[in-house]
Amino acid sequence: MDLQYITNQQGEAVFVVLPIETYRRLIDEDDNQWTDIAVESNEFDDTAIPNDVVGIMADKDVSQIAAWRIYRGLTQAQAAQQADISQAALSQIERKDSQPQAQTREIFAKIYNCLPEQLAG
Repeated sequence: MDLQYITNQQGEAVFVVLPIETYRRLIDEDDNQWTDIAVESNEFDDTAIPNDVVGIMADKDVSQIAAWRIYRGLTQAQAAQQADISQAALSQIERKDSQPQAQTREIFAKIYNCLPEQLAG
């Protein structure tokens, strides 16, 4: 594909000129190239998560509660000790498919200095 880049004064590409057919394909909502993704909403949809925590989740492929622990600079052993549970129990809580109970979220919210709602999911 023949693309033309338009740069700023620093030489960084800021725009691209592309063939009109490519542009039309990109904006065509009826185009079958795009797939809808099913989304399940829940009561935590409007809860903000710090960008750094989300980055840890993506970079390290960990759950939200594990990302908070890493964000706060704690090892599993340290967080488990503060929660008065075993490291093995915390490991289970931090599994990506785990949905921590409200009481568990409250305990770790105090340890991680965040809201319990920020530990769901």
